[in-house]
Amino acid sequence: MRVNGKTLAVEVHGKGDAVLMVHGLGGTSNTWHAQRNMLARNFQVICPDLEGSGRSPLDGTLSIASFVADMVGVLNALEIESAHAVGHSMGTIVCQHLAATHASRVTSLALIGPLAEPPPAARAALTERAKLARSEGMVPIADALVQASLSVASRTANPTVAAFVREILMRQPAEGYARTCEALAAATAAKPEAIRCPTLLITGDEDGVGPPPATVQLARSIAGARAVILPSTGHWTPVEKPNEVNRALLDFYFAAHDFG
Repeated sequence: MRVNGKTLAVEVHGKGDAVLMVHGLGGTSNTWHAQRNMLARNFQVICPDLEGSGRSPLDGTLSIASFVADMVGVLNALEIESAHAVGHSMGTIVCQHLAATHASRVTSLALIGPLAEPPPAARAALTERAKLARSEGMVPIADALVQASLSVASRTANPTVAAFVREILMRQPAEGYARTCEALAAATAAKPEAIRCPTLLITGDEDGVGPPPATVQLARSIAGARAVILPSTGHWTPVEKPNEVNRALLDFYFAAHDFG
């Protein structure tokens, strides 16, 4: 799909109200495979690869603002007035800014493994990780993140999750990943008071990026938002606990709110 003068890989499945799913750093549209298959029974599910990630070529400088502009461009290209926005990790920052600055385009927010912005220590670590990607490639990064970002149960009892995360990270283009690290390192929080749509936050009790206390604090800053904490779950929430995430999304869309 041509969006804002660049090419983005975008998968569209199903029919109905639109759901836009935005992956995080090191992710692709396949982060959402389990959720996409479930939601496509009742919704039109749109899963892009952000510029520089997965199958979307790197075209220029990356930033949260450029990702937001591209998501608006995807909706425009598909002639969609508004969509339920779902984000994972860095994608939750993109979705928060999308809801805050383009309120009419966002019907609801589901933030999974959420964060408002990286803390100072994380910004420094992301800058160093960008250097590592350029100097040594993605293998050492993949191996480190499998250990750091998954729960103990996911690594030991469900090794296919570890294999998926390692593979999706190893397949990232190193320069695209590095520039995405730098974009995330420079990210600033959206104004929570500007987010006025129904909002659900989901995180794991072992998530070091979106830890439960920070997730609850973020939920309290957004009017009417609700937080769900999943046990024995790390940062790759949609992959580690697909059934639980699917159940929470279905409840959010069909039980908790009337979207008309």
